[in-house]
Amino acid sequence: MEEIKFKFEDLKVYQKSLDFINLIYKTCEKFPKEENYRLTSQFIRAANSIALNIAEGSGDTNLQFNRFLQIAIGSVKECVVCATIAKNQKYISFSEEKIIRSYLEELSKMITSLQKYLKSNTND
Repeated sequence: MEEIKFKFEDLKVYQKSLDFINLIYKTCEKFPKEENYRLTSQFIRAANSIALNIAEGSGDTNLQFNRFLQIAIGSVKECVVCATIAKNQKYISFSEEKIIRSYLEELSKMITSLQKYLKSNTND
């Protein structure tokens, strides 16, 4: 049987966002149980939001897609704050935070590049 695939699944930024989600799930497993409905929940929701907004906006007009990408950028920033809090609370090490931040920096650059591409090709 042929694999069913959606167009957005080919976007490198979407694939990178899924890798980031996997990293955050693994990272949050180490957080204290009392953080389940606080930082853990917020961090996972923000990480998921990056991929969800990329998927939801794709296939729409360039203007609409750009709006969803802007929301994804907001979620990237949210993840930066979550990582900082996790490090400050000693839930993750400095090197773990650095890995998370490097993913977020790359995602931010990829999303921004896609936005620039969409703006230069806006004819709808």
